[in-house]
Amino acid sequence: MDTPATQASRPVPRETHFDRLGGETAVIRLVDAFYRHMDTRADAQRIRAMHHPDLSSTKAVLVLYLCEWLGADKRYSAQRGQPRLRTRHAAFAIGTAERDAWLACMRAALDETGVEPVLRDELMQAFFKIADRMRNTQT
Repeated sequence: MDTPATQASRPVPRETHFDRLGGETAVIRLVDAFYRHMDTRADAQRIRAMHHPDLSSTKAVLVLYLCEWLGADKRYSAQRGQPRLRTRHAAFAIGTAERDAWLACMRAALDETGVEPVLRDELMQAFFKIADRMRNTQT
């Protein structure tokens, strides 16, 4: 039987970024908005050109990755193996301009989808670290 003492000793599950964002439906909306911005922003033309014209499979992969990265189940890893993002992006010239364009698209998508400011800022800090790690050229 649970008593206040035993309840207090159990760790309280922390809400994940995935939960705070609104689950998979919210991640899908975020990815759709992200690529919509990539399609329309002049500063994102170079990173858009790194993708296939049909973004269907790219979107599906990003949804899987973000769900796992944000704290959901490990479907991305189960289907595609370890993320190895730097290796997967090594074929593309990624400099500061590309990093910044990617981040601008993500920031716009977070704003468009109504992500609360505190969560948006937490995610943008984490996205910056990842995007900065993708740089492989000084341009």
